[in-house]
Amino acid sequence: MDHWNPAQYERFRAERSQPYFDLMALVRPRPGMRVVDLGCGTGALTRELHRRLGAAETVGIDSSDAMLAKSAEFVTDGLRFERGEIAAVSGDARYDLVFSNAALHWLPGHPALLARLTAMLRDGGQLAVGVPANYDHPSHVVAAEVAAEAPFRAALGGRSGQPGVLRPEEYAVLLDRLGYRAQHVRLQVYGHRLASREEVIEWVKGTLLIAYRGGLDDALYDAFVARYRERLLSRLEDRRPYFFDFRRILLWAER
Repeated sequence: MDHWNPAQYERFRAERSQPYFDLMALVRPRPGMRVVDLGCGTGALTRELHRRLGAAETVGIDSSDAMLAKSAEFVTDGLRFERGEIAAVSGDARYDLVFSNAALHWLPGHPALLARLTAMLRDGGQLAVGVPANYDHPSHVVAAEVAAEAPFRAALGGRSGQPGVLRPEEYAVLLDRLGYRAQHVRLQVYGHRLASREEVIEWVKGTLLIAYRGGLDDALYDAFVARYRERLLSRLEDRRPYFFDFRRILLWAER
C-alpha cells in the first residue's frame, strides 16, 4: 500500500524545501539540459528545478501515487511526471543531470546505486544527491528501538528505517572511483525551530515512520506511534520552540 501522505509531508514544507534548493544551487546550468528528478514527490520542487535550469526536458519520477496525484498542476513545457521505482530506473548516457533529494536513503547498496546512476549520465553530466544523515538522533534511534519490541518485532520481521547511508568521506571516495572529475560533498546541519518537541513526532510521521508503517496494520501502527511518543518525549528537552537539529549530506559531481 501507498502510505505517503502529501498533507503530512508538507506540514513542514519550508524546512523540507531548503535542502532541495541548496542542492540545486550546486548544479551548473547548461543550455538544453535533459534532467531526471528521482523521488520527485508532488513535483512542486521539480518545477522549480526545471525553471531555474532552463532545462529542455525534465522528468520527475516517484513511486507514490498519492504524491504524484498532485503533480498534474505542475506539468509545463518540457516537464512531465512518471510513476516508477528508483531501483528500476536505468538508461545509458541519457541525461545531463541526475538529481535526487531525500529519496536515495530508502535504497540499500549505495556504491552500486551511484554507479548505476552514473551510467545514466552523458559525458560532462552531473549528479546531485541529498540524503538524510540523522540516524543517531533520538527521533530515529527510538523508532528502531520500538521496532525491536514485542509485538512490533514479529510484525515487522526485522524491517528497519535505518538505511545504508554512507559517511560523507565515503561518498567522496566513491565519486572519485566512479570517474568524476569534479565533486563537492558536505555534511550540513539544518536547524528547524518547531513549535514544541511534540512536532518532531509529526515530522517523522511524514517520512521515517513510513518505513515501519508498511509492516503494521492500523491498530498496531497506532500502538507503535503511541509507544514511540512515550519513549521519544522522555529524551527530548521540553523547550518552546524546540530546536530540531537535522543533518544531511549534499553531494554534487561532474563527469
